[in-house]
Parts: sequence; structure tokens; C-alpha cells
Amino acid sequence: MPRGRPVTAPCSLELCDPDLYAQGRPEELWQRMRQTASVHEGEYDGRRFHAVLSHAEISRVVKDTKNFTSQQGMRLDQNPAATAEASGKMLIITDPPRHGGIRRIVSGAFTPRMVARLERTMRDTVTAVLDEALEAGECDFTRVAARLPLAVICDMLGVPPGDRDFMLDRTMVAFGAGTDAEADPLASAAAHVDILSYYEELLARRRREPQEDIVTALAHGTVDGVPLTDEEIFLNCDGLVSGGNETTRHASVGGLLALVRSPSQWESLREDPDLLPTAVQEILRFTSPAMHVLRTATAPVEIAGHALAPGDPVALWLAAGNRDDAMFPDPDRFDVTRRPNPHLAFAAGPHYCLGAALATRELTVLFEELLRRVRGAELTGPPRRTRSILIWGYDALPVRLVAA
Repeated sequence: MPRGRPVTAPCSLELCDPDLYAQGRPEELWQRMRQTASVHEGEYDGRRFHAVLSHAEISRVVKDTKNFTSQQGMRLDQNPAATAEASGKMLIITDPPRHGGIRRIVSGAFTPRMVARLERTMRDTVTAVLDEALEAGECDFTRVAARLPLAVICDMLGVPPGDRDFMLDRTMVAFGAGTDAEADPLASAAAHVDILSYYEELLARRRREPQEDIVTALAHGTVDGVPLTDEEIFLNCDGLVSGGNETTRHASVGGLLALVRSPSQWESLREDPDLLPTAVQEILRFTSPAMHVLRTATAPVEIAGHALAPGDPVALWLAAGNRDDAMFPDPDRFDVTRRPNPHLAFAAGPHYCLGAALATRELTVLFEELLRRVRGAELTGPPRRTRSILIWGYDALPVRLVAA
């Protein structure tokens, strides 16, 4: 095939239809699209882009910082003005080498003592929320699942225990966890303002009284000898709250639902707890909460023979890559014994999720306690998917947990 000849399919509007993810089966669409071409053209909000759905090509592009940038945004539904303002300041929309400098500040805060403290927070939180759910008899598991990541994020950032109920409320409104925030964007925006105002006060305290937390690390850290600005600190706190909240919450809900729908898998885990590490990786692959990430070409480049020009946006459909049968045999089957499992739930390359180890540990603790204390779970109503092209998750999962 001549070099530079497009290998693409006509523009697909289905890919960016949020109703597909709320009501349909996107796995079937992804499979049909992959069979047609490696790269597709798409359109979102009047803006055309190139969509990549194969595991191999997604893996290649996320590692290629020479030909692709993150600084022009990481999602299709972004606000261009907000992206421009945060570009080069917020970790997820900053390219190397500055990206590495900010990342080192955050990762350096995870001392052995802090990690041990976070582990205690995870265990205490899971015990408390499961006690409440078992006592209530029935619950919306999305509400249960929201408590764990938020408790860990608050502890990690340095939010005192007395302020965590406030942060739980504001975070759930800001990020639409079982609320009507999508119907009331003003409520979501106001909650974001409340969160940032809180971190402004916390930052001032941590400059006066350093602690073993990430706000302290950001307050006193430097990149190339220059301290981060207050704006950079606030943006990265917001990014950590958002990223840390979404993946664990939706993977927890989707993981429980997968086990409810596959009782033999639940029994396998209860009989052999040593399967839990592989089960957690399968939960991450199968649920794939982060639907896509965006890159922008910085030079003439090809993806699977499809020519891109500088400035072309490329949406890497992580969830589709995790259902690619070229990489995962029988990809739509939930299998707690699946090995190997090179999933893309945390992406890859320089922007590999900073909180991947923490999220994995949270899921491990949650399902350890579920398997130990819960014999099974029964749906008491239909699950409700999130209407979004960014998050592949759930707004409601009504269940009854049956005590072991």
C-alpha cells in the first residue's frame, strides 16, 4: 500500500452518542468498527477527530511523545478555554519534561508511613460502609463505592477527618456521583468552586504547618528549582480528586455487577482468595471506567497507515482497546483467571495513571472484605449506566448484600 494512503472508515457519529453507553452495547459497535478499519473518523460537537480502537495502536500512540502532545487537551468534551488555561500546569495536560517534574513531586509524597496510613484508611472505610450496607439490607452500591476513593483521596491530600463529610458531599455533586449534577451544571460548577476554595485554605495551612500529605508536597515542591504557583497546585489537586474518584468508584460498581451476573466467578474467588490479584486486573479491564483519552498530532505521522497532519486530534478509545479480541481471547467474557492481562485501564507511557497502584490496592481491599463478609449480592432493581462519552460507569446499582 502506498505510504500515506488513508486507511479509515467514514465518520461514525455512533461512537460519540452518550445514549449508546447509557442504554446500548458499545462492545458490538467497537468490534464492527475494528473489523472495518484500524482508524476511524469521528465528530463531536462539530469537531472532527480520528478514533483509534485497537489495543496495539492505542498502546503505541500513548507512548509516543515525539509525535503527539497532551497539552491541547485530554478529552473530547473539554472546555477549550479551560484547557488552554491549565495546559502545562495540570499534570494530565502537561508534556515531558515538565510533566515528569510535577509527577515526581506527587509520587515523592508516598512515603512508607503515608502508604501504611492510607492502607488503614482503606480498611477502616470499607469495614464501615459494608457494615452500614449489610445492616440496611438494601443499598445503592454506587453510594457505597463512592466512599472508599474519597476517603483515601482526602487522607492523601491532607483533609482532616472532620472535613470529610463536606468533601464527600461537594465531590459527589461536582463529579455527578448519583446526583442530578448533569441536569444542573450550575450545581456541579458551584461544587467545584467550593472544593477549590477549600484547598486554597488548606494550602495556606500546609505552608505554615507541613504534614505528610500531597498538598504539603505540592506547596513545598519545585520543578527545575522553581516552586509551583498556587494555580498549579489547585489545578493538580482538582485533577487528583477527579482521577482518584472516578476509576475506583466505577470499577468497584462494575466489578460487583460482573460478579453478580457470574455467580460461578464469585464462588471461585470465595473458594480461592489467591485469585484476587488477577480478578482485580480483570475488573479493571472489563469495566474500563476511563472511556477515552485525547492526543493531538504535532508532526506528520501515520497510525496503521492512516496519515495525520499536525494539529489533528486523536481519541484513543481505551475501553475499546480493552475489548480487542486481537489481544484478549473472548474479550466480552468476565474471567477472574485471565492471564496475561495487559489492559489499558490506566493508559500507558509517561501518562500512565499516577494513582494506578493506589486504585489497585483500594479495589483489592474492597473485594477482599466483600468476599470475606458477603456470601453474595442480589439485584433489587435495574442498574443505570452513566450517560457519558468520557466515563463508562454507573449512576445506580440497587443491590441486597447477603451476609456470609
